[in-house]
Amino acid sequence: MHKPNQSIIPLTLSTLKAACSQCNLRELCLPYGLSEDEIEQIDSMVGVRRRLKRQQHLYRAGEGFEAIYAIRSGFFKTDVLLEDGRDQVTGFQMAGEILGMDGISGETHTCNAVALEDSEICVIPFAHLEHLSREIQALQRHFHQVMSREIVRDHGVMMLLGTMRAEERLAAFLLNLSQRFTARGYSPAEFHLRMTRDEIGSYLGLKLETVSRAFSRFQEDGFIAVQQKHIRILDIAGLKALLTHQAI
Repeated sequence: MHKPNQSIIPLTLSTLKAACSQCNLRELCLPYGLSEDEIEQIDSMVGVRRRLKRQQHLYRAGEGFEAIYAIRSGFFKTDVLLEDGRDQVTGFQMAGEILGMDGISGETHTCNAVALEDSEICVIPFAHLEHLSREIQALQRHFHQVMSREIVRDHGVMMLLGTMRAEERLAAFLLNLSQRFTARGYSPAEFHLRMTRDEIGSYLGLKLETVSRAFSRFQEDGFIAVQQKHIRILDIAGLKALLTHQAI
């Protein structure tokens, strides 16, 4: 259970200016072409913002599903507990993306969502979202597009794990991060990895040693420069040339 403390921020009139209508991520979270009235309705749908510390759970597998969460800032991972006790990473999510859709079908969450750094999310009660989606067709289409994008990404991960060699998997992973950072106005070639190499390996279906060797190989070949978790992509074309299949 989440403790009722200062990490939960009600969206009163004084904080509404930081809601959807003024958010610098609105183009990622909201459909285009909404009227001011429709944006105000969506603003009212966001009941609270919540701040989470690094390694804090947003929700856990088995908890009841009530809301989805738009990431306002920060970085998350989702994982599931395997029968042998290991955590299997199922995804990494960044600002402008949505968490919580795993709970829609069964009304309970099927995975854990954990902040990889201090983060802030907007809580969107699902019942309110469904109601507004019936009134605002553009919102309904946009939400369906978001769900479709998640399905496509999951399919891409399955293809990646089933058909790619280790270095191809890592190249696809880095290129995917590059594309997602670019969409948020950040550098496509220089970024900080919030996840550990062990977590990357879990996501890509690789052992830690294999991930480390692939990073070293990329650095030796001049594709990237690595300083701890800081990555500079020096040869994006070279990374793309490694791929023989569709990237995630």
